[in-house]
Amino acid sequence: MKKSIFKLQCPAPKFDFDIITLAHGSGGLLTNKLLESGVFDLLKNEELDKHHDGALLNFGSDTVAFSTDSFVISPVSFPGGDIGELAVNGTVNDVAMCGGIPQYLSLSFILEEGLPIKEFWDILVSIKYAAEKSGVKIVTGDTKVVDKGKGDKIFINTTGIGRIHPEAEIDINHIKEGDKIIISDNIATHGIAILSVREGLEFETTIESDTRNLNHITVKLLDRFGKKIHLFRDPTRGGVASTLNEIASDSQLGIVLKDENIPVDDQVKAACEILGLDPLYAANEGVFMAIVSAEIADDLLQYLRTFEEAKNASIVGEFVNDHQGKVLITNPLGGKRVVHMPVGEQLPRIC
Repeated sequence: MKKSIFKLQCPAPKFDFDIITLAHGSGGLLTNKLLESGVFDLLKNEELDKHHDGALLNFGSDTVAFSTDSFVISPVSFPGGDIGELAVNGTVNDVAMCGGIPQYLSLSFILEEGLPIKEFWDILVSIKYAAEKSGVKIVTGDTKVVDKGKGDKIFINTTGIGRIHPEAEIDINHIKEGDKIIISDNIATHGIAILSVREGLEFETTIESDTRNLNHITVKLLDRFGKKIHLFRDPTRGGVASTLNEIASDSQLGIVLKDENIPVDDQVKAACEILGLDPLYAANEGVFMAIVSAEIADDLLQYLRTFEEAKNASIVGEFVNDHQGKVLITNPLGGKRVVHMPVGEQLPRIC
């Protein structure tokens, strides 16, 4: 079939917008509309339809987790890390969220003409450090250079692959009424760390990004709790609010959160209040959510808190049959509000 005929058979859908804006990369409502109306509908298949950060691929008797991500953060270096460390950790974590054990990464660079070699070398060192800490090998990649002014120092793409944990059955279809939502650590730290650098904000102590690999923790959780863990997700772009709205929509269940149980560092919370930001919408890079059967929630929480990277873990909510597809949050006084999918971009170029 000729491409011209093929195109006629694929008419463009009616989008609510005429151009792509920065907000389409926020992970919020506009990202969701772009993907749902365009990418997912046109390219649909049984794996893509799961709307996960990665895919489970079957090769005969073997199943592997596969994920890819691109990193375009500004500034490329920030308190607690840089774009190199972020790129490795981000893709390692996406594979882990599938119930996978990350093993190999590809690494591709788009470099802007004029990038200092010293800065590029420092990023490479961070990549090596993060890969060794995660236990993955970088086995292939690519490098391109664009004209000065047509990039922003450096963009990185990483693709990860790894075998599935034998006890993992991570699938949104396994979520049921009564399942508990556990967040592994304080939220919003990465977003506020980036904002503090961009805006020159000063706090009592430096707020550092939480970028870290999570695969060693998820493997140990699967070792101990296995199929009682129904879903893992890392709330990166768009934060906890975006991720939970996506899960509620796809599962067709409602979610109720307890405001007092949301773990946020006091200094980060104060910064959010000053800046008029909601921590639920801020990006994270070293936090994951686990959706688990109610019967194991308390035991899993206690075990999770034994890890230094999850000492502030908390059960923050549960799934209900009411208000299907929506997320509500309650406060200690009994008040309730809807946690909507973010419409715009709180903080662009964040990951």
